[in-house]
Amino acid sequence: MEKFAKLNLAIHKENILFLDIETVPECETFERLSPVKKELFILKTAYQRKSKNAEGQDITPEKFYERAGIWAEFGKIICISVGYFTTQKKERVFRVKSFYGTEEKQILEDFKQLLEDHFSKAAHVLCGHNGKEFDFPYIARRMIVNRVDLPQKLNLFGKKPWEVPHLDTLEMWKFGDYKHYTSLKLLTTLLEIPSPKEDIDGSQVADVYYQQKDLKRIASYCEKDTIAVAQLFLRYNNDALLTEQELVFAE
Repeated sequence: MEKFAKLNLAIHKENILFLDIETVPECETFERLSPVKKELFILKTAYQRKSKNAEGQDITPEKFYERAGIWAEFGKIICISVGYFTTQKKERVFRVKSFYGTEEKQILEDFKQLLEDHFSKAAHVLCGHNGKEFDFPYIARRMIVNRVDLPQKLNLFGKKPWEVPHLDTLEMWKFGDYKHYTSLKLLTTLLEIPSPKEDIDGSQVADVYYQQKDLKRIASYCEKDTIAVAQLFLRYNNDALLTEQELVFAE
């Protein structure tokens, strides 16, 4: 059976659930927050807003709220896209599925059900780009907010570092250099991983969600990043990259 000796990962590709999430501010604008939440957001972002705008002034909470989606305390998940390797007629296949919508709790419950039904074994692991710092804890925090019981793969209470069932393609690239951050887009470019043309980027997701209400467009964007994470994992191990013919999208 195939092992990833180059990265010391005795992990079968079929046991990895690759994923990416898209998040937005919990409300469309700062003005729609409750008075208490407004005050807490101002306190939370006081240091970050010290960076000056073009007029040499601190960034206002109203303007800075555009970035609120990066914090689980002030944002929400609108899409979780997953992908996993399987075999169909002796050929490699990468299946892609997205959970998305306006009801965050339903998204989280559907994702949890997938984990419990198909990725609950000890050998199963989750993999994302910067997943350990963003995607995995964000999902777990939003599950707690929404009163969704944490699935085993996200419940890290009391676990030792080597017991955590998570992989991170950013951490792999760091090779122990904890100060180094490299974006998914930069890595796919550097490693010559073909990427379909994007019609939106991360900074536009909130506008597409609140103004255009085009969730399918957001899901498509999220799926491309999930595929890119899987491609990175393959590239790190000098495996053949996925072709369009190997991609299967759930309806």
